[in-house]
Amino acid sequence: MTKQLPMPAPLPETIPIPKADPPAEMDLVAVPTGVNHRTAAYAYAGGSIFDKRDFYIGAALIRHPQGDLLVDSGFGRDIAKQIATMPRLFQKMTKYDVWKTAADQLKAAEYDFDRLSGILLTHAHWDHMSGIPDFPDLPVLVSRRDRAAFHSPEMFGNFRGYFQEIPFNWREFTFAGGPYLGFPGHHDVYGDGSIVCVPAPGHTPGSVIVFVTLPNQVRYALVGDLVWQREGLTRRVERPFLIRRLGDFDAEGNRQNILRMVSIMQRIPDLIVVPAHDQRGFAEMKQLPNVTTKGLTLSAQ
Repeated sequence: MTKQLPMPAPLPETIPIPKADPPAEMDLVAVPTGVNHRTAAYAYAGGSIFDKRDFYIGAALIRHPQGDLLVDSGFGRDIAKQIATMPRLFQKMTKYDVWKTAADQLKAAEYDFDRLSGILLTHAHWDHMSGIPDFPDLPVLVSRRDRAAFHSPEMFGNFRGYFQEIPFNWREFTFAGGPYLGFPGHHDVYGDGSIVCVPAPGHTPGSVIVFVTLPNQVRYALVGDLVWQREGLTRRVERPFLIRRLGDFDAEGNRQNILRMVSIMQRIPDLIVVPAHDQRGFAEMKQLPNVTTKGLTLSAQ
């Protein structure tokens, strides 16, 4: 029987829901670059091996008048070379399909690249960083802890051999903004409450969750790899034991952040929670024009 995490207490009423004043021009757009073929059994404890899941690999484009941001970068043009640097077992287990890279999608959509001010990482793992070299010199916003751990043995899965040759334009940030929805600190990217990062260490030392509030007060929580599919939160289950042992830097820390997010979801029931590899959350976002993904579309099922 799958062990379910205990139901946490709701977020106390004494913790206010932060106010945001997003600009009218702000928007959130899905940029799917491909999929990684997995199953529910890989994604969360109790998932079925027969329940095939195409993990979303891509980015979310936040349009903001002070500068657009890509949250993560998805598959890049050199993904085949990057995968070749990973352990053989990992390569055999990782079956992926590239649709179109973020840089190529934006180009096809006639996007003005001068608007793009940076790539904001939920964490510094290969499948979130692959496309960064396609945006030379673009600032890479990353938590201080993940930047410090990037080349350390504790950071599994970051294309060490390949990425050591890339001079990333790192821009570290910390969480000096004080408590936010029960998290101990936050980083308000533009100072208007519309894009707020909070520390969520566990999967990596410096993982973050990105809260995005749009002008119509629709709220998103881009939770990175806190969980791989929504069921991790709705069923309150972790990754399977072996996957957790191999893939999470601090399983207990990740567990506490899962429960913290469940509390927030109880308090804000209309919050749209988007794990980085779950197509369903991205299917609710807008899409870029003039872009095809090998004839496939994101699934909200």
